This record gives sequence, C-alpha cells and structure tokens, in this order.
Amino acid sequence: MKNIYLFFACFFLVCSLLPGAYRTAHAADYSKQAALVDQATITFKRFLSDPNMKWFRENLCSAKALLIIPQLLKGAFIFGAEGGTGVLVAKDEHTGQWSQPAFYTLASASFGLQAGAESSSIILMIMTDKGMDALLSTSVKLGGDISVAAGPYGAGAKAATVDVLAFAKAKGVFGGISVEGSIITPRDSYNIAYYQSNVRAVDIIIRRNVANPHSQALIKAVSEPCRHKAPAEKEEKESKEGTTGQE
Repeated sequence: MKNIYLFFACFFLVCSLLPGAYRTAHAADYSKQAALVDQATITFKRFLSDPNMKWFRENLCSAKALLIIPQLLKGAFIFGAEGGTGVLVAKDEHTGQWSQPAFYTLASASFGLQAGAESSSIILMIMTDKGMDALLSTSVKLGGDISVAAGPYGAGAKAATVDVLAFAKAKGVFGGISVEGSIITPRDSYNIAYYQSNVRAVDIIIRRNVANPHSQALIKAVSEPCRHKAPAEKEEKESKEGTTGQE
C-alpha cells in the first residue's frame, strides 16, 4: 500500500512540473525568433545609415518587400552548403503599411561573398509583384523562378530591371552580393513559434490575421523612411490623373 501511495505522489509531482517545463521550453524557443527579429531591426538600420547605401535608401519605398537576413554563413549547413534565416516584411500597396515579419531561410551551395569572408548580413529588396508572389509559394529559386541581381550602391548607381536586388555587408564593407541559384523557403516552425499559432507565411504577409507586439520596433524602422514620401507620391499620381482627364 505504501508503494502505491509513493507511486501516485511521484505521478502527481511529475504532472505538476510538466506545465512549467513546457513553458520554459516554449519561452526558450520563442526567444530564438524574438532575437532574430531584433537582429533584423539592427541590420536594417545599419544598411540605412551607411553613406554608401545611397541607392538603397532612395529606392526603399519602391520595394514590395524586404527579406532581412542578419547573418548569412559559409559552411553553415550540412555538406558544405551555406545559408541563413531571416524575416520578410511586405508593404501593402494601398495603405503603405508594412506587415508583421514572416521567417524565411536562404540556402545555397555557394554564395558570392567577398574573398575570405565567412559571413555576411544581407537584405533582399523585392521589386516586382512576380517576386512577391513567388515568395509566398513553397520555395523559390533565385535566378530560376525569379530574376535576381546584386544591388547597386553609392551615388549615381543604376539598377537592372529584376525581381530581386541583393545588398550585403561582409568584412565591414557594404555592397552587392551574388545569390543566384539560392533557394528561399518559409521557415514554418519559426512562424508558428513566434505567433503561437498554426500560421503560414501567406497568413502573416497577405491575410495579416496574426500579430506579435514584439515586432513593432522592426515595423517602425522600415516604415519611417517612407512616411514622408507617401503623400508626395500620392500628389504626383493624382496630378498625372488630372492631366490625363483634361486631355
């Protein structure tokens, strides 16, 4: 009889500890995504403030979305492949508001990093609807499914007409980067953990039916550069429409 009481005592003790253990594990898992969002915010601000990223700043408001990867590593994956995880934020073409972040992974057999560089921060500027639509699929190959080019930098730079422009910082130097052949895929497990809901990238980017207050710093950072440009663009559009109507 004593053994039975001991068994039940141990059983209830274990059961009482399980919720706490689950919360601890969940918090640890959640903090991984939160830290990545924080790193993405810092990465974006560094790109924006660098004097050499003039083209990036001036054309930011024309982008459909940004995929910010704080750390792209060489030899980070199995079999010598390279890659990193980051967040995608997209701009609503009607309201100009940026979405909550969706987590994505970028992987490749070989990135065109600078000689000797083992890691790089990277931002992919999505310039077309085709590029945006492709990112909402299961996976997309840069240079295959959609076109990609190294992003221009410095004063007077000109960009080719492509779906995606890639900007990077490696070894303390900002510039373009070759990511052609890389595969981008949504990181569903990170999205589920961050929003504590069974969501996919399309739920976050298009339907916008989930939110995490923690992301406000990132959304504010990407929103502020375009805050004063929106009215000017609207006035220009209305002016053109008025001229066309008079004709």
